Amino acid sequence: MSFFNKIILFFIIVLLYSCSGNKKTKDLILEKDLDLQMIEAYKEGKKALDRGDALFAVKKFNEAEILFPQSIWAPRSALMAAYSFYAWAYYGDAISEAERYLKRYPKDKNLAYAHYIIGLSYYENIQDEKRNLKPLIEAKKKFRFILLNYPNTDFALDTKYKLDLIEYILASKEIYIGKYYLKKNKWIPAIKRFKTVVHEYGSTVYVEEALHRLVEIHYKLGLEAEAKKYASVLGYNYQSGQWYKESYKILNKNYENQKEKRGKDKKKSIFKKFMSIFQ
Repeated sequence: MSFFNKIILFFIIVLLYSCSGNKKTKDLILEKDLDLQMIEAYKEGKKALDRGDALFAVKKFNEAEILFPQSIWAPRSALMAAYSFYAWAYYGDAISEAERYLKRYPKDKNLAYAHYIIGLSYYENIQDEKRNLKPLIEAKKKFRFILLNYPNTDFALDTKYKLDLIEYILASKEIYIGKYYLKKNKWIPAIKRFKTVVHEYGSTVYVEEALHRLVEIHYKLGLEAEAKKYASVLGYNYQSGQWYKESYKILNKNYENQKEKRGKDKKKSIFKKFMSIFQ
């Protein structure tokens, strides 16, 4: 290779290296610029959320996520978007955004909080449990999932409390429908409703009435053994309760007569003692 060719080759290498260095510098500048834009968008979203502009907040959080999808801020921005919807009662949108976050960032450390937002959104969307049970059922499923998979999180206690309230509402609905069937003399569907309360909502206050209604229905159907079975369960757990007393009256028809007779005998005895004073 001639000296002239060597000089040309040297300049080409220098030029290529220079271009490569410039590209790396440009990439670094671009990355830094995107990082600053992302942080600025996130801050704007936070300010919008604080002043109550949920839709603009979501827009800025989504923008922050798109600007730097590989950073730790991306899943955080997606989660903040879901929270923004929830905080200002856009519950359907909050659920959709949180579910999108769960699919896109399945290994993020804040998964529990996304499930919590979904559960809360269903819970807050309960309007009339007598007509639409879906929010109740979905909230119940999500809260159970949280307690099973994230029992040591900060919001597990609140989740348990809300789950207890849901159980209470569902039990009251079963009692309501069961009593409706009872009035219509539809014994089988009524039994089914009251059994649901006993087996699925046994920790609620409605279990006492459910057991009594099962005593009542089975006695009317002539199934005295079944009636006594439920009465024994009622007596074992709630012997001092009013519903046990009502069941006792059903299975002991002479109860009222004996009670009345004892009252009359007591009055007669007092009368005799009173009259003896004047004899």
